[in-house]
Amino acid sequence: TDVPSIFSGDQIGMLDPHQTLFGPHESGQCWNLKEDSKEINELTDQFAPFIGVFGSTKETFKNGNFPGTFFRFPLRLQPSQLSSNVYDKQKVLELFESFRADADTVLLFLKSVQDVSLHVREADGTERLIFRVTASENKALKHERPNSIKILGTAISQYCKGVPSNSITCVTYHVNIVVEDESVKDAQKTSWLVCNCVGGRGMCTELDCLADDLKFVPTIGIAMSLSTNGEEKGAVADFSGRAFCFLPLPPGEESKTGLPVHVSGFFGLTDNRRSIKWRELDQWRDPAALWNDLLVVNVVPKAYTTLILEAIKRMETEENSDFPLSTERIYRLWPDENKIRVPWKAIVVPLFKELLQHTVIYSVSNQWIKVEQVHFSEMDESLEYTQSVLNYLQNSGKQIAKVPANIASAVHLTISTAKAVKKVTPAVVRQVLRKSGHSGPAEEKLHLLEFVLSDGVYSDLIGLELLPLQNGNFIPFSSSVSEQDVVYITSEEYPR
Repeated sequence: TDVPSIFSGDQIGMLDPHQTLFGPHESGQCWNLKEDSKEINELTDQFAPFIGVFGSTKETFKNGNFPGTFFRFPLRLQPSQLSSNVYDKQKVLELFESFRADADTVLLFLKSVQDVSLHVREADGTERLIFRVTASENKALKHERPNSIKILGTAISQYCKGVPSNSITCVTYHVNIVVEDESVKDAQKTSWLVCNCVGGRGMCTELDCLADDLKFVPTIGIAMSLSTNGEEKGAVADFSGRAFCFLPLPPGEESKTGLPVHVSGFFGLTDNRRSIKWRELDQWRDPAALWNDLLVVNVVPKAYTTLILEAIKRMETEENSDFPLSTERIYRLWPDENKIRVPWKAIVVPLFKELLQHTVIYSVSNQWIKVEQVHFSEMDESLEYTQSVLNYLQNSGKQIAKVPANIASAVHLTISTAKAVKKVTPAVVRQVLRKSGHSGPAEEKLHLLEFVLSDGVYSDLIGLELLPLQNGNFIPFSSSVSEQDVVYITSEEYPR
């Protein structure tokens, strides 16, 4: 458009960047509905587009106030100095289609806008709804999102006022997004768990200085998808995270993060607003690119950690079907270092260090525990002795966990020495046997024997009561080589 208009409250404004409509050097004009009513009544054709749309009527003009704000963008019908891009009905419909593509996420990180709808105004003046997307809360949690947004607003206000705070303010809430489309019979509903954070003033001096210079605020949002009952099992597993700057950035390689969550932030964008600025060779000293780097390193890990911890908390406490959380889904929230795009790799180490300070490992005894409390099992589930070994260790008071590859990789990357990561090994089982012994059935004893022999450290068997006799009893292994301690075992080649 070349002549955008704004109607809000008691005023209507028209912008004219070409300075051709209102005289030389006049780039726009504003009318007050009451004070300029005479001129408005004389120019009825110019103000007719503001009547009969979004609840605005002739009575609105008569009363002198419209309870809201709407923008009017007359289509450019011929090339101008502003742009050679001419718009017609078909291009507008294409614009609608591009909006539909992101409809299920467009409201995800917005705080005030909760409803966006697309209408077509027919030739007879009637309106037809063709598309609507709405963000809402569950009845049981109707205050959670509004209260969270208030807390965020206070934190942002304090940051802008320079109030010192060395901590990051984080809030987490559940949100449903419903998409209604005239071409689809049933509405599409998606559910999300969203964490929003605001960095504190004084947390990073360089970040604060850039915030003041650029007029930015260190805000970050992280969202995980909660699949509804109608989704296929693989839908969440194939989730591809994108970058947002409150609204989703245009789809494409540049907006992909390689993370299993969506990330929004007050990022500095390129001039065409299609991608985030990063500190590459041509913009190494760009303040906005430096801001983005600092924002990712200083705020994203805390927001990401808070989201995962909140998901764990809700898995433990929520029985509501709107929170279909499971261990597998929470583990999938952890990023895979090999899949993360380069600009986002800086979050990996601080994120994992932060996470592993908390109870984020799920044991086979169905408890969330800290990493230092657990023995990780990498045993082959198909082997006959595996379950016997794990049951024995668990009954002996050891916490056992089996984790997917991305969690194991995170643990090894974060914990400095391999010895600090405790695993289920033959040596560990031998150690437990010495301390606790074994009073289980003979079959389990044989399974334990098979496992403790598997690393070939036979000298460490001495004293373990795992040596089977023909009569079904077990005696300790001994280092004695005297004749009386020799044990002979019959076989087909050497029968008794």
